[in-house]
Amino acid sequence: MSESVNISIHDDYISVSFDVADPKIMAVGEKMNEICDEAYMNGYNWEAFLNCYLSVNAPEILEQIDSDPEAEMYSAFIEEVSDETKALAAKFGELIEDLFNNEDKVYSFLNEYAEDIAWD
Repeated sequence: MSESVNISIHDDYISVSFDVADPKIMAVGEKMNEICDEAYMNGYNWEAFLNCYLSVNAPEILEQIDSDPEAEMYSAFIEEVSDETKALAAKFGELIEDLFNNEDKVYSFLNEYAEDIAWD
């Protein structure tokens, strides 16, 4: 996918992940925390942010993923491997990458929906 987002296809699931400690992602997270005190962007808060973002912008992705974040990583899984789920994972990866490359989308969404996000 890219340097920031990783998509891995396994025998029975697909994972979409990124390293929260990546300098590019850390910079976005730091700015998010300036906007909203609750947005200290570890893997758990990326999960909270992305779940809210997906519920508004791509509910079809949210319906298909199960996330399993850690302090320094965000990871989501799709429990079936098919052409349809591969395309869905690619779309999710592109959506995340778009957010990292167009940070104003993140900050705008955060300003509008911060109170709706189930922060860690």
